[in-house]
Amino acid sequence: MSEKLVLLARAKINLTLDVLGKRPDGYHQVEMVMQNISLADTIILEKTPGDVSISCSHPEVPENEDNLAYRAAMALKLVESYAGGVKIHIDKRIPVAAGLAGGSSNAAAVLIGLNRLWSLGLSREHLMHIGSTLGSDVPFCILGGTALARGRGEEITPLKAVPELTLVLVKPPFGVSTAQVYGNFRQEKVANRPDTRAMLQAIEAGDSAAIIRLGANVLESVTLELHPQVAEIKDRLTQAGAKGVLMSGSGPAVFGFVEDENQGREVAGRLADLGSTYVAKTC
Repeated sequence: MSEKLVLLARAKINLTLDVLGKRPDGYHQVEMVMQNISLADTIILEKTPGDVSISCSHPEVPENEDNLAYRAAMALKLVESYAGGVKIHIDKRIPVAAGLAGGSSNAAAVLIGLNRLWSLGLSREHLMHIGSTLGSDVPFCILGGTALARGRGEEITPLKAVPELTLVLVKPPFGVSTAQVYGNFRQEKVANRPDTRAMLQAIEAGDSAAIIRLGANVLESVTLELHPQVAEIKDRLTQAGAKGVLMSGSGPAVFGFVEDENQGREVAGRLADLGSTYVAKTC
């Protein structure tokens, strides 16, 4: 067994995001279609005889127990009573605090990688269960691909892969607090609620045009009010020719679909004044 592993931790976007109500445990009941994209961090795991340590190429990412990837390693070590350790390094490309599940995807990659590196032999379902104790998006990030998420986000149903779609992603130079967005959510302010059933049918049929057309995210009703810059990004992406323009998660990252990578690079270049831009594909 190798003493070192290199893995990709892929970002996610929300093709739909609906909030159905508040749960007794304080979380919101959600229903959302989640999709992996090619934008990814690189996670390097190196087996050590001692403790868990973590480093990251991005200065704003904590290198201690506040990092979800670190907590993932510690959770696995505790659950399995594993005596050894690991050195974790994150080469960051996914923007932080963006609504793209960057932290969750890092944690998922650590769980998947350490299961191999430490020869634990755990099933994917077991890893997803451990992941659900760390964060609502971690189980999806372990599964990957295209999936329907319910509950607080941890109840995952795999879906047929969507046709390959190219998208442009824009992340403005600020983050958004997911807790603040959910805390300010009011059902009566939602103007555009997703038709999840129609989206599931479009995915099953492989209907790219319908998948793009049916995108909706109820959290836009909060984030666009808190941060008008996000509304400007949506407008500019639409004006530049992108289709199905939508905020991902609680934001502030916004994406829109384009015909191909050439159009993607052209659109991304025209929006560079709004923040960091990326061209990616569904995967």
